[in-house]
Amino acid sequence: MGEDYRERQLDAKELEATQGPLVLDFGTEWCGHCRRARPLVESVLTEYPGIAHIRIEDGPGRRLGRSFRVKLWPTLIFLRDGKELERQVRPDDPAALRRALVRIAASAN
Repeated sequence: MGEDYRERQLDAKELEATQGPLVLDFGTEWCGHCRRARPLVESVLTEYPGIAHIRIEDGPGRRLGRSFRVKLWPTLIFLRDGKELERQVRPDDPAALRRALVRIAASAN
């Protein structure tokens, strides 16, 4: 937790190969919406220590964000075994975040 948004050298193929639950958090350090959502996201994520969370700096020309069709920040992509199960754009509801985290934490069907 507490990690800044950083340019990651991940690609969509790598993410498709991941196992288990993963939250991708697309945004930037200077984005007001990202700064506003960060305490909520971090607070809820502390309740799910087994779920990996990666902040990815997004912007023009960033392929990973484009591959996930990210348009607004922050956008959280909830993955299970490399597959997107849910997304939240500009999250502001802790209950909705918890539902998404429970969904990706559950065993794959």
